[in-house]
Amino acid sequence: MSADIRDGVLRVSIPGHFSPSQERQWVERMVERMSAKYFARPAVDDDEAASALQRRAQALARQYLGGRGVPSTIGWVTNQTTRWASATPAHRSIRLSHRLRGMPEWVVDYVILHEMAHLVEPSHNAVFWDLLSAYPSTETAKAFLDGAAFAAHRNLTGTPEEL
Repeated sequence: MSADIRDGVLRVSIPGHFSPSQERQWVERMVERMSAKYFARPAVDDDEAASALQRRAQALARQYLGGRGVPSTIGWVTNQTTRWASATPAHRSIRLSHRLRGMPEWVVDYVILHEMAHLVEPSHNAVFWDLLSAYPSTETAKAFLDGAAFAAHRNLTGTPEEL
């Protein structure tokens, strides 16, 4: 199965042997995925969201990084589907994947701190991990994100009892 947008039209390709019910199910699933990926809209105004993220980053930097690593810009993006976030130390910018929205605050805080630590130390060396040692939820947040990535890559949804 695959889906792409050509000339403004979503085209879903599925195997020819699918039953009408399987076809309907997969087309609905692919439309939902593509809509979330390409047509996601922030819940609040972009300027307001960026301002709130900037304040959040400043507070986290004060509390856990000794005031270091505050980005010049930080914002939500919809074009990051293989990473939770990214940082560009040269521009002091941080981009957070829209896929983080709705995750627990302590997980999003960890991702923000992780990217701010990259603004101080670009590589994942001992200095980098030492910067994150003050945040008490680092290991739990990493495990949460690993689980979320595992489920997303396997199209798992629902509760463990349903799987």
